[in-house]
Amino acid sequence: MRILLVHPNYHSGGAEIAGSWPPAWVAYLAGPLKRAGFTDIHFVDAMTNNLGSDDLRQAMRDLQPDVVGATAITPSIYKAEEVLKIASEELPDAVTVLGGVHATFMYQQVLTEAPWIDVIARGEGEEIFVNLITMIADGQWPERRRQIKGLAFRESDQIVATEAAPTVKDLDAIEPDWSLLEWKKYIYVPLGVRVAIPNLARGCPFTCSFCSQWKFWRDYRVRDPKKVVDEIETLVNEHDVGFFILADEEPTINRKKFIQFCQELIDRGLPERIKWGINTRVTDIMRDKELLSFYRKAGLVHVSLGTEAAAQLKLDQFNKETKVGENKEAIRLLREADIFVEAQFIVGLDNETEETLEETYQMAWDWQPDLANWAMYTPWPFTPLFQELKDQVEIFDFEKYNFVTPIMKPAAMERGELLNGVMKNYRRFYMQKALFHYPWRGTGFRRRYLLGCLKAFLKAGFKRQFYDLGKAGYWGPQSKKTVNFNFDRTRTIAPAQMDDWQANADKAAIKRARRLSEAPEPVKACGGGTQQMQERAGTTTLIDRG
Repeated sequence: MRILLVHPNYHSGGAEIAGSWPPAWVAYLAGPLKRAGFTDIHFVDAMTNNLGSDDLRQAMRDLQPDVVGATAITPSIYKAEEVLKIASEELPDAVTVLGGVHATFMYQQVLTEAPWIDVIARGEGEEIFVNLITMIADGQWPERRRQIKGLAFRESDQIVATEAAPTVKDLDAIEPDWSLLEWKKYIYVPLGVRVAIPNLARGCPFTCSFCSQWKFWRDYRVRDPKKVVDEIETLVNEHDVGFFILADEEPTINRKKFIQFCQELIDRGLPERIKWGINTRVTDIMRDKELLSFYRKAGLVHVSLGTEAAAQLKLDQFNKETKVGENKEAIRLLREADIFVEAQFIVGLDNETEETLEETYQMAWDWQPDLANWAMYTPWPFTPLFQELKDQVEIFDFEKYNFVTPIMKPAAMERGELLNGVMKNYRRFYMQKALFHYPWRGTGFRRRYLLGCLKAFLKAGFKRQFYDLGKAGYWGPQSKKTVNFNFDRTRTIAPAQMDDWQANADKAAIKRARRLSEAPEPVKACGGGTQQMQERAGTTTLIDRG
């Protein structure tokens, strides 16, 4: 049984300006497959190697796999469909498999527009994919495919989805195989070292209205910190990785586990060999203000903060449950702990104006984060905020759902004007940082890191890859009225299929809704839900306060 995994060749001009990121999904699928006895596994990273259709065809002809698998987030869905179309043409007897968050919820639309895809794995892929490969190897495919939970496929003229598979309960039993990746190609530009993306936990107990993570992963589960550090130590020793980013939406949610993780890194002397970064929330930084120097000692050097918006109105709309003043204080605390801080702003909602964009710039400059990022609001079609705003969404060209293209058109601005306002913020912020801050602030590692970040921005800007400016034809303020985002307006949208897909957070929300008329609104958690982490007798549990 020969298995080929392909990472689609999709580029957006967003996060990739900081480096070439290793596709972690390959490692987390390959490990369980090998433990199940399937060792003939091959990987083609079409994105990192910028492979075209002819290259993929040749690779498939050479390898002659029995199964071809790909994954897709929403913006890469068309590229993933194309990969599997090539597979169906070159390898008519091979089984084509698609996984990922977009296909999980939009499987009816995907299987309708790409009928050459044999099967979709819905949800976490490790157990589902092993079950599927085992069935194929035993010659029971497709006759017995209805027996596997977590699949969607075409059957005659119908699209069938089997019962949703349970989440992976024992994350520590998953041993990823990182050896399939071409490590010399995965470089974090600011430091010029190899980069990895392991994870400490899956899921999120909170329910931010714009986020799909808590929907996809459903239950929040934390790995044994020692197991995670074992994995990181392997990445350092065997693959010479010098920087990692925890893939978690918010790895600091479980404070006790995160502290154990940091202490384990320190005990093994790893902070001298590898540095790392995280995304987290302002509320967690405020909560852990006394621990920030400890986190820095463990090698944490970069924190991306979901400040999201300067205007309190937007924070409330996102269910962020934070206040503008807390954002400024959290950034100050991180700077004092010698941790580089990146402020994230979401722009481009209906109420965006030139004045609100200017407000985010003034806030960013007043707060003085080391880095600032203005991301276009992207209405994932399977999130609560999309349901609220869907009548305002005009573009269903998912390839442009990438945080850098303005999918939404503000009521008072054209999309080109919105892009120009965002670029104006970037120009001013980083020009002042480059001239008056980065070359002169600190010495040694701090200066090298900041100059490395500047190098990444300049490199992407010079190549006109940043924010896809080259493709859109943006050359500065003079071009804001002639920008062309090349939307495919023939694309339409089908409803997300989530009737069988209910997270614990969903159940808690329903429970809270039933009680609204009987009790006052409970105290909310930092993510907009009413769940909080509580430690008891050496364990940590999730408490529903609704």
